[in-house]
Amino acid sequence: MTETLPRATQILPKGGWVERTARHVVTLDFDDRFRRRRRYVAEGGFAFLLDLEAAVALRDGDGLLLEEGGVILVRAAPEPLVEVRAATPERLMRLAWHLGNRHLPTEIGTDRLLIRDDHVIAAMLRGLGAELRRVDAPFNPEGGAYDEHNRPPGHHHHGDGHGHSHDGCDGHHHD
Repeated sequence: MTETLPRATQILPKGGWVERTARHVVTLDFDDRFRRRRRYVAEGGFAFLLDLEAAVALRDGDGLLLEEGGVILVRAAPEPLVEVRAATPERLMRLAWHLGNRHLPTEIGTDRLLIRDDHVIAAMLRGLGAELRRVDAPFNPEGGAYDEHNRPPGHHHHGDGHGHSHDGCDGHHHD
């Protein structure tokens, strides 16, 4: 016997719909919010299939439109992260530059950055004068300049000419 699941086939960006109209809520970490097709179970046991044309990083507050009608509210689950702070806004900008230069998913706030825990990156940041603290928080990294909704953790270049080699010299790779 094959189970036919309701399909969520469209994303309603946060602010473009009324959250209180959601029939269900699904709470996911960042990895589970970056998918094209996957079975999920929302709070209360409602099972559904996410079935999008392309993988998109869902944001906290987005809605998933079900084919039969109704919306599922997406919530970002807290996950273990590293909070990065600096003595001055200028130093924080420099730290953000170093993270961006390494293509690391980073959530940028007015007085802090959030990244996934990586001992090599943490050592680099400490060496640059960063103040680090482990936190549990929802992770909503920046989307990137070439994608309107969000940028996936491993990105692709289409002649963007960003001016550096990807020969593995800086320790990052592309999936």
